[in-house]
Amino acid sequence: MNREEMFAQVKKVLTPHRYQHTIGVWQTAVRLAERYGADVEKAEAAAIFHDYAKYRPEGEMRKLIETVREIPNDLVEYNKELWHAFVGAYVVKHEVGLQDEEVLAAIRYHTTGRTGMTPLEKVVYLADYIEPGRSFPGVDDVRRTAEEDLDRAVYMALERTIRFLEERGEKVYPLSRAAYEDLKIKEESHGDSGPS
Repeated sequence: MNREEMFAQVKKVLTPHRYQHTIGVWQTAVRLAERYGADVEKAEAAAIFHDYAKYRPEGEMRKLIETVREIPNDLVEYNKELWHAFVGAYVVKHEVGLQDEEVLAAIRYHTTGRTGMTPLEKVVYLADYIEPGRSFPGVDDVRRTAEEDLDRAVYMALERTIRFLEERGEKVYPLSRAAYEDLKIKEESHGDSGPS
């Protein structure tokens, strides 16, 4: 499947606004992949399909989470915004036919992160956070950092996401906290206590 075919596929299942977001994520992911040595073609595919399941009915996603072994069942206890990433990796594999496990992992973890993220996963996670259409306090700091240090930018994005959820009284998914702690150790090992 070439790029145009991938975009045509996702355009059918996204709103116009979400489709524009996807274009922004794709552009950002390609730039970051080139900068940090991730596979550009895989970054393209993961970025284009990252929100493929975003608008699936809640009941359908819940059923998949509860019945498909490769999707963690505990997701149903957390914010529904996380569901589409794991469900997306599954439906992209089984409905679209994309079989590349690295691409599927980048789709699966683009909302949560995880311990030991690959460069490709970091690129897609960060591209989703900083694409040009995003506008929220602190995003420009992360954008600037992304130009210099991929790990530090992902660390900043995770830290801010966790703080945002905690301030709203929402539960933080364990993979996100583990990803944050993993990168925090790396930040501190470089003699830096991380962003303030």
